[in-house]
Amino acid sequence: MKTWILYRLNGNQISSEFYEVNRLREVGSARGFDLEVISPEQVELIVTRDDPKSIRVDGSVVTLPDVLLPRMGAGTTYFALSVIRQLERFGVPTYNASTAIETVKDKLHTHQVLSAAKLPIPRTMLAKFPIDLDLVGSVLNFPLVVKTLSGSQGSGVFLCESRSNFRDLMELIQATQANANFIFQEFVAASRGSDIRVLVIGGRVVAAMERTSQGDDFKANFSQGGTVREFAIDREAEWLALESARLLGLDIAGIDLLKDEDGYKICEANSSPGFEGIESCCDVDVASEIFQFIELRLHGTRSKPQITLPKSAPGLVKSEE
Repeated sequence: MKTWILYRLNGNQISSEFYEVNRLREVGSARGFDLEVISPEQVELIVTRDDPKSIRVDGSVVTLPDVLLPRMGAGTTYFALSVIRQLERFGVPTYNASTAIETVKDKLHTHQVLSAAKLPIPRTMLAKFPIDLDLVGSVLNFPLVVKTLSGSQGSGVFLCESRSNFRDLMELIQATQANANFIFQEFVAASRGSDIRVLVIGGRVVAAMERTSQGDDFKANFSQGGTVREFAIDREAEWLALESARLLGLDIAGIDLLKDEDGYKICEANSSPGFEGIESCCDVDVASEIFQFIELRLHGTRSKPQITLPKSAPGLVKSEE
């Protein structure tokens, strides 16, 4: 089965430190998938009614893949999204689909979808300059979280402990990048420095872990040095993760939950979840789970891997979302 992994780098640029892509290449090849890592920059987009079963990569016409596996997540550019849409229009099965990737790339849109279904989320506002400090304070209170609309691995996320901290940050943003888009979000104090990552593949939870920050950092991302341990998921967390993935149209999803006094709140959804951390603390082979899902979705069958590969190897340290 000819499979393209759409990634920000091409196959020749992938070194041993890119954990998830290397795991997918190794496990997919062992299961009989003909894998190639393609970057959007390699693809020429020519929209025409002629010759719809071909596409240009590195300037040459190539046959279409049988499957497309986007692995760019929040870093999906407009051009990358256009490549995914083009292949979808050619009939290439894509996991995840362009519409789902586009939805979760925008954190505000994600929360709009989830809130419309009455799912629990932190109260969220879209930034608008000039900032009405009194309104923000009355709706969200302090401390509060400031986030860029798109981002992963904890980048573009700031905690404003007080009104004065918030005012200073807003003045800096307005002076340097007034057109930037941000959201303001309720700070869930009960979950400070920790969150729950639930991995959903093909409509089922395959693993969950609790992430805890180092020191007094309020962000718990594994890629930023947070520690991880397996989380025994309960029915509420499982339902919230599955329902979030379903509403957002995600076949493969990392759903982040915050513990609240009354249960959980949905923090974020990721369309290209990293899985180095979850494989390190849970008895799960995420790459195999992904390919088994693809096999079952396309053919209703599951191939058997010819070899058993380790879940980690020395030097594989760079995680994605």
